[in-house]
Amino acid sequence: MFDTSGGIDELRFREVLGHFASGLTVVTAMEDDGPVGFTCQSFSALSLDPPLIVLAAAKTSTSWPKVVKAGFFCVNILMAGQEALGRSFAASGTNKFAGVPWTTAATGAPVLEGVLAFIDCSLVDIHDAGDHELVTGRVIEVGTGQGEPLIFYRGQFGGFSG
Repeated sequence: MFDTSGGIDELRFREVLGHFASGLTVVTAMEDDGPVGFTCQSFSALSLDPPLIVLAAAKTSTSWPKVVKAGFFCVNILMAGQEALGRSFAASGTNKFAGVPWTTAATGAPVLEGVLAFIDCSLVDIHDAGDHELVTGRVIEVGTGQGEPLIFYRGQFGGFSG
């Protein structure tokens, strides 16, 4: 039996969406002033041929316009135990890269050290989508590490147990 009470106000919608477990990513780019990035939960594969991904960037993000300006970005898929990294890149007005080791992908976008995987992309399209922008990226380079994913479910971080 489903609880359908309460209508579809913003809080109820967030509660229901929280029932979808997802991974967590940090989207990074390199701009003239240095590296930029933000935490992004809304990310998915879009196409295998050509290789495309899709993500949703909040219009309120101060980092997102800098990523757009760069024209290239890297999706860093976080590993179990990287909750603090996800939280720090979600904060505004801080030096998110302070003390965070990274290398560069083919496009020059930062690949954060110790992530589970990365997907380096060129920006393809941006579509208006309510309070977010729906972004497609063409995959340029990929890489994988070792470990288990960081999972976000019902407002909490956790791991995967198969």
